[in-house]
Amino acid sequence: MTTDWKLPWKAHCRCGAVEMTISAQPLLTMACHCRGCQKMSASAYSCSMAVPTDGFAVDGPARDTREAEGEGGYTHNFCPECHSWIFTEFPPEMGFVNLRATMLDDPSWFAPFVETQTAEKLPFAETGAPHSFERFPQMEEMMQLVQRYAAEGAKPA
Repeated sequence: MTTDWKLPWKAHCRCGAVEMTISAQPLLTMACHCRGCQKMSASAYSCSMAVPTDGFAVDGPARDTREAEGEGGYTHNFCPECHSWIFTEFPPEMGFVNLRATMLDDPSWFAPFVETQTAEKLPFAETGAPHSFERFPQMEEMMQLVQRYAAEGAKPA
């Protein structure tokens, strides 16, 4: 299955100081419309992909981190040089990191499969995602989406 995805992939922050290697297919691709993502990405939404933790490696200088506001126990990671928001770490038992899709060296294939937090969506923002949620999907729904993404989601050409 790895060959279907043309792995491994490389990803870099804006200045190239932080290099990431993705060696496992993404679980899901997403666009988040929450106000936090809007502000952190300076855009209408953030694009990300959930990558299994054991298929994600980081090389480069120690990253700047910031604990996410509210509950959840996750940490945002930034390049210490260019300050790009590069990925978010979740508690280890969750088993994935959320990589900002625009960090991929070749993001041309990326398309969000799910959009979340549409209750906070800016009126003009459209993603084309086939699955849309006013907030975050429940865990049961999320597992179904992961299965559907494996069969139906966008892949590198």
